Amino acid sequence: MHEIARSRAGVVTYLSPPGPLGEHSQIAPLREAVEACIASRELDVVIDLSAVSLVSSEALEAALDLYDALARVGGSLRVVNANAAVRDVLRLTGVSDHVALIDPDSEEADPHRAQRAAPERRRIGEILKERGLVSDEQIEKALALQRETGRRMAQVMVDEGWLPEKGLLGALSEQLGVPFVWLRSGLYDPVAVRLIEAEIARRLKILLLFKVRGIVYVATADPQSIPVIETVEDLSGCAVRPVLASTDDIRKTTEAAYGENHDLTQYVGDLQGDLELVETQEIPDEAVIDELAAGNPVINLINGVIQRAVRDRASDIHIEPCRARCRIRLRIDGVLYPFMSPPMDAHPALVSRLKVMAKLDIAERRLPQDGRIQVVTQGRTVDLRFSSLPGIFGEKVVLRVLDKNESILDIHKLGLVKANRERFEVLLGRSYGLLLVTGPTGSGKTTTLYAAINHLSSDEKNIVTIEDPVEYQIDAINQNPVRENINLGFAKMLKHVLRQDPDIIMVGEIRERETAEIAVQAALTGHLVLSTLHTNDSIGAVTRMLDMGVEPFLLSSALIGVMAQRLVRTICPSCKTSYAAAPDALKAYGVEPTKKLRLSRGRGCDACYDSGYRGRMAIHEILESDAGLQKLIVSNPSRDELDAHLREREIRTIVQDGIERVMAGETAIEEVLRVLNS
Repeated sequence: MHEIARSRAGVVTYLSPPGPLGEHSQIAPLREAVEACIASRELDVVIDLSAVSLVSSEALEAALDLYDALARVGGSLRVVNANAAVRDVLRLTGVSDHVALIDPDSEEADPHRAQRAAPERRRIGEILKERGLVSDEQIEKALALQRETGRRMAQVMVDEGWLPEKGLLGALSEQLGVPFVWLRSGLYDPVAVRLIEAEIARRLKILLLFKVRGIVYVATADPQSIPVIETVEDLSGCAVRPVLASTDDIRKTTEAAYGENHDLTQYVGDLQGDLELVETQEIPDEAVIDELAAGNPVINLINGVIQRAVRDRASDIHIEPCRARCRIRLRIDGVLYPFMSPPMDAHPALVSRLKVMAKLDIAERRLPQDGRIQVVTQGRTVDLRFSSLPGIFGEKVVLRVLDKNESILDIHKLGLVKANRERFEVLLGRSYGLLLVTGPTGSGKTTTLYAAINHLSSDEKNIVTIEDPVEYQIDAINQNPVRENINLGFAKMLKHVLRQDPDIIMVGEIRERETAEIAVQAALTGHLVLSTLHTNDSIGAVTRMLDMGVEPFLLSSALIGVMAQRLVRTICPSCKTSYAAAPDALKAYGVEPTKKLRLSRGRGCDACYDSGYRGRMAIHEILESDAGLQKLIVSNPSRDELDAHLREREIRTIVQDGIERVMAGETAIEEVLRVLNS
């Protein structure tokens, strides 16, 4: 059930949908919630769209219906916290003329926001000149060419290269009162798109966006083309409202919008031929995908996905089969974003192509497989870790993208505040002992260890690593992968490493008692041992090691420190804005602002997938072992006793580090809470 959270603040009722408002099952509970408000005479309703990533035509019609229902009884309906894509949808469809947007930043300048009709009709040349886009001389030349060729003056300037298309569209938006938007995923409803066929949409260079109350909103670069408008009206049976968008945006978005409806031969050509070619093609160790021939659609599709993932700094590529379609998603800054939906019939060919690149058995579809692919793209070498898992609809494939150009191998670039960095360097300077880095999966622990051993690397030290698998190759470091298939796990490998005269040992992860005990023994016999644990905070590492069966008196002597960390997304610099923070909201986190405090957040733009975030940084908590902690560990303490020790020592917690980054405008408080509460 798509439950709607409901809360009251004075006379205002807030309704918070938990996710997208796309399907009927997601929209119906919102209708019921507003109807319940009307029945209980709660007539001032605000819908919080914080968790709503997209809206459909049905959702827009529902918003207008609910607005009308509230207006009939003297009430009002508003929305708050809509992301950039949803704001654009509400404006281009005119819904925001009725259902008011009350985002604090919604009235700020936005190059893509829909613009309403100007009070008077002005010449396009005047607007372009006023905006500084063209000169008087160019206007005169364009008028002369217009008389010779019959083309419109503005189009002449675009064709001659004097004026960018988006500059023209912005001016047309002001002249005609037609909204101008940056077209992308989330700004169209698949149901509305299918009102006309793909080939017709491509021929007319348009894309149907939404259908609301008998009106279809159509993206076009030429809103004054009467034949196009009449054709769409005849085919859709609806009145047409044009929306300005660039030709290139329309073309790209049309391909994405109709992708899942393509016929297989249209999308990937002759599938049997492609599979035959993939099976017989010899793949070199490094496939230079930027230079491969354009003859094979499956190869081209895989290459395009990899190129886009590298360009957008994605950490993972998910290729997953569903009941009626294949879905490709990219994980960027820790969050999955939909990328494309090829036809389901193409999925086996895509998986086979990747298996061939990873030198795996394409005939084996019942068992999971793991492999490695190395490609050269955009001028750099990128490693891809392949993993397949059979499911009810086919094999799901995940590619971990390991781009050395994006890796952080310098402790000064880990995002540590000065005090924490100095404490971490002191711990790394110890000649022996056990140093642990903790956090959940995907919190950057391995990256921190790589940066640490790179910092420690020198000709005088023998550094050995035990990893599962080796993610990045570092010069002058002896790196060794775990091989569970031949019974060579962490514990057995660690025993052999100790015979290799190591000074520093990095163990990828301590998973069980035997590895923990050997790591502790190594730390006690003159080695600096670095490793990771899956715990939520620094003091939890002590509890975890004791639970594994490590003797308290051994752990107390071996442990020199623990660093807990999380990765939080940083605010996108392209759409960063500020807002007044509510003092009551900050007091819950120990912040006592003496004056009106302004925090930062991202509004959402094309550079950040409308998320408001671009890039990530780590927040940390460092616990150094001292005589007091050693004495406490020997007594086999409870978690409450360990927490009391932290409070007595006034350790800077990971929450405090996160809040400080919020105050500095580097991230948002919602992001810190999302990460720490997940």
